[in-house]
Amino acid sequence: ERLPLRQNLYFQNNSATFKAVISHALLPRKNMHYQTEQRGQPNSPDYRIYFKTSEGKYVSPFHDIPLRAETQEDSDVPAKKIKKNDNEVLYNMVVEVPRWSNAKMEIATKEPLNPIKQDVKKGKLRYVANIFPHKGYIWNYGALPQTWEDPNHKDKNTNCCGDNDPIDVCDIGTQVCSPGEVIQVKVLGILAMIDEGETDWKVIAINVKDPDAKNLNTLEDVRKSRPGHLEATVDWFRKYKVPDGKPQNQFGFNGEFKDKDFAVEIIESTHEHWRALVQKQTNAGGIECKNVLCGDSPFKCSVDEAQHIVQAVRTSTA
Repeated sequence: ERLPLRQNLYFQNNSATFKAVISHALLPRKNMHYQTEQRGQPNSPDYRIYFKTSEGKYVSPFHDIPLRAETQEDSDVPAKKIKKNDNEVLYNMVVEVPRWSNAKMEIATKEPLNPIKQDVKKGKLRYVANIFPHKGYIWNYGALPQTWEDPNHKDKNTNCCGDNDPIDVCDIGTQVCSPGEVIQVKVLGILAMIDEGETDWKVIAINVKDPDAKNLNTLEDVRKSRPGHLEATVDWFRKYKVPDGKPQNQFGFNGEFKDKDFAVEIIESTHEHWRALVQKQTNAGGIECKNVLCGDSPFKCSVDEAQHIVQAVRTSTA
């Protein structure tokens, strides 16, 4: 049985500013709307969440959803800079794990069209432990699309290579989201986690629909409004793998958060690594780069081919 799950996001026509140089043209697009469809049964190794546009075209949440919320990116066009307005930029966030939940859901970077699935370790579905006094993940957790932490690139800040995934995001808003939901977030800062010798940046952001979003613009605002939240975030990331018998995670900058401007620079860097990935200009590291909307990417496939991919999954798991 197919289990359709509808997740909606209507993007507002907000202006934005980048402090980093953008390496491609950006075309305005209003009211982008994504849907998700489930295949297989939840809490099983075969469970998948696929993404569709409002026109019903299957897309990759990794490669086809634009990084920036208020724009449609044409990945093969050279660069322009966005006009400054309110010194702000909004990003799309693909929610993988809802706040307070334990199932380790993630974008399947090595599967065609990159659906969301539950991580499996040693043949068992993965759940994160409750790290006292917390229940599951303490934020909505997910990824920024069209970013990639390149395992071939040693980060100058951490002296470690990337973890071969999209860059991670923690939405500190109060709303509990759903797996596969695409939300607009405002970036507030970033944390440099070192996970088993790999760079694993954690972007701190807030859903723009959160009632507090307009008042939270910096890390200092978070400290004043939500005392202890940032410290709890470091503590959670430090300890969450210990119940699995692994050592505590380490951090760059002595576990100190870096500000919004620094975060945007890191995001832009991972976006450039992603661009090289989908243009076949770097070692893919096992990543599945099939996409539907990325301009002249050699990995671009037709709408029909994308549909056939999902149909095949439906036959085997539904």
